Amino acid sequence: MMPGGKGGANTGTGIQYERKTDLLTELLKLPDFTVTGNSIKKNDVEIAINCQKHKFYQFLKERGVDYKKMVSSELLPDEGIFIPAQNTMFVIEKKWQQGKGSVDEKIQTCAYKKQYYSNLLAPLEIKAEYILVLSDWFMQKKYTDVLNYVEAQGCKYFFKTLPLGILGF
Repeated sequence: MMPGGKGGANTGTGIQYERKTDLLTELLKLPDFTVTGNSIKKNDVEIAINCQKHKFYQFLKERGVDYKKMVSSELLPDEGIFIPAQNTMFVIEKKWQQGKGSVDEKIQTCAYKKQYYSNLLAPLEIKAEYILVLSDWFMQKKYTDVLNYVEAQGCKYFFKTLPLGILGF
């Protein structure tokens, strides 16, 4: 939502926050990391596969999963990182807010989204982890119950940054 109560798809502020917190951009700032196509390498060894947005469904299709028979619509993860060594897909959603609005409610959908991605990855026997990266707005006391719910659903959340240790880097 923009200051003054003008919100929704016309704000663009969420997209700016996503770009500002882009995982691939941050990885490229680190020594020994390179990104070529969808391949994320450390010291020239592939350690992860980029599966953000539509690339998630490309990942499934390349591995023989006909996801169109499994879901009625596609959710596009802000970030999706498959770590083969852990056989885990990390789905990372970024939520930015600076006033009351619909994002307040979107973080409550974590259980559904984790199940959604888990179901799509089940044919490949890949574990799904769902992580929220939240702006400072969500540090307010009024979000304590929601953040407790996120954790109770087996999801994780962080504020402003994603510790790379979570991904095993």
